[in-house]
Formats: sequence, C-alpha cells, structure tokens
Amino acid sequence: MHWTIAHILRLLPITALVGCASMLPKTKTESPTFQHFDDARKAVESLVPMQSDVSTLSGLGIDPIKQPNTLILTYADILKRVVNGSAIGKEDLDPGIVRCIEARDACRGWDVSVAHIIKERTGNFWADFFNFTRRTETSGWRFNALILLVNDVVVYRTWGGQPIVHDLEVHTNPLGPLQDVGPSMVPPPPSIAR
Repeated sequence: MHWTIAHILRLLPITALVGCASMLPKTKTESPTFQHFDDARKAVESLVPMQSDVSTLSGLGIDPIKQPNTLILTYADILKRVVNGSAIGKEDLDPGIVRCIEARDACRGWDVSVAHIIKERTGNFWADFFNFTRRTETSGWRFNALILLVNDVVVYRTWGGQPIVHDLEVHTNPLGPLQDVGPSMVPPPPSIAR
C-alpha cells in the first residue's frame, strides 16, 4: 500500500483516541539477583563476620561474576575508602576492618551496587512529542554494600542505599519545537582581528 499524506492524516484521530501515553518512552534497570531492597539488605545482614565465606556469598547471589556493577576493590582501594588520609586510629575502626588492613594483599573488598529503577515519561503524548512539556517519573530503589574479605572469609560487611526512589522531573518549553531554534538562527559575532 502506498502511503500518502491523506492516509496519515486519517490515522491521526485514531492515534489520538488510542492510549497515546503508552507510546511515551520507558526505561528499566533491574538486578538479576535481588527483586526488592529488603532482599538485598537481608542477604548482606545474614553474613557472619569471621564465618561466612565466598561460597556463602555466591549462594546468596553476591558474586562479582553473577551480579553486575560489583566492583572488586584492591588493598589500596580499601585503604583509600576506610582511612582516606584521616588520623583515625585502629581503636576507632571495626575489628574486621583492622584485620583486613593488617592482612594487606590477602584483603580484598566487594563494592556491590544493586538497583531497580524505572524511568517513565508520563503526561500528554502530544505535548511531549512536540517538546512543549516533558514529564519524567523515576521510581524504584538503590542498594549498595561493602564487603571485606581476608583469604575468602568475610571479615566486615555494611550496607546502605535508598529503599524508595521517587523523582518527578518536568521540562517546559513554551515555544515547543521552536525553543532551541533561536540560538542556532543568530549569527555568531564577527571576530575581532588584532
């Protein structure tokens, strides 16, 4: 079938009646291991320092190979994070951190970052399409944990993050598609010869 402008114009009212909002973009970031913030929290809290080992971590789904966005930290990375040039003494640190620092190269860390984030453009399709108003809603959760290991045994673990993420971002352009045309239409000032 050969499409003409008349065909397309006939379809516009039908498109307007159908759920136009469903045609707005949507992106999703998911963790393959944890479906909820509390799942990740419980997994990290179940680790027993000086007892849990790498096989325990793997059983919980905490594994740099299986869990994307897990950063493997070197001894130097751990020193930067824990000490960071401050005058903190060993007595101020958790015993697991002290054990890790004393173990030097036998110590390594895992910085686990897990998230379930949905970014969805909402609102009026036509206002979005013609760039008058764009609403983006972000929802979900973010979780991070630091796990220190000495000779494959967990010596320290801690966690944090955002159990609930909900952001609304609204961009308004009163001129719609013409909003960005202005600067491109103005010629640059003549250069001054010296």
